[in-house]
Amino acid sequence: MAIVNNLKKIVTHRYFDSFIIVVIIFAGVLIGVQTYPDLSARYHNLITIFDTLIILIFIIEAVLKIASEFPRPLNYFNNSWNVFDFIIVMGVLLPIGGSFLPVLRLLRVLRVFRLITTMPKMRLIVGALLKSIPSMVHIFMLLGIIFYIYAVLATFAFSGNDPVHFENLQTSLLTLFRMVTFEDWTDVMYINMYGCDQYGYDGARLECVAPSASPLGAALFFTSFVLVGGLIVLNFAIGVVINSMDEMKEEMVDEYPAYNKLAEKEKQEKIIERLNKMDKKLDAILDKNS
Repeated sequence: MAIVNNLKKIVTHRYFDSFIIVVIIFAGVLIGVQTYPDLSARYHNLITIFDTLIILIFIIEAVLKIASEFPRPLNYFNNSWNVFDFIIVMGVLLPIGGSFLPVLRLLRVLRVFRLITTMPKMRLIVGALLKSIPSMVHIFMLLGIIFYIYAVLATFAFSGNDPVHFENLQTSLLTLFRMVTFEDWTDVMYINMYGCDQYGYDGARLECVAPSASPLGAALFFTSFVLVGGLIVLNFAIGVVINSMDEMKEEMVDEYPAYNKLAEKEKQEKIIERLNKMDKKLDAILDKNS
């Protein structure tokens, strides 16, 4: 049991985590180097040695973590992040090549994702995003309904004047997606406010066959869409993610003791910062009174 306890201390030690993070970053850099054919060919033997060393380190890490769970080594797989790490490591060891070489390269690239499992802050963010998916589905359904209604209206109202952006339903949907990202949405609005013969169609006169200006209608249509689709609904999505992040923090405090210490440290730092501010204010008041 002493050996198991020592292994547990090793695999949970912050220096061990820091070492694994450095190895993962180095693995990512190594994959990046292999995207340059000339460089990869010149240092092929060295890259192969480093790649083998990285795989060995990951295997040793997995073995140590599994052994630290003795006499119940399968407890290692109760943690979904450990399963993710194990699949990536074992996937690289599969004897695949030839037509499956892109799959092998993909698995090697995925090793960079292991940064998520070794850094509590990244685990918090990814976990919050995954937890928010069920609620996000309903928000995106609402957004889809809004997009569809506005796309149909835009096709009926502006297809004659602005066929480049609203010729049919699918083109209208694509244009509205562009607008909700705030990418030159005012240009689309101005084309329909002033008419395609007056604005925006200088290089495509042949497309402007039925110009018509709608100053008030276009302004109300596009500003309302940007306000509803780009600001209000998407802010709902942000609110869902923030709420999921709060829930994830509570879970990580229970499941990940190191994060509990980190959270406590952050709280202490905030308290000290507030106390320092109060101390400065008191000093200033005392200086005035004296």
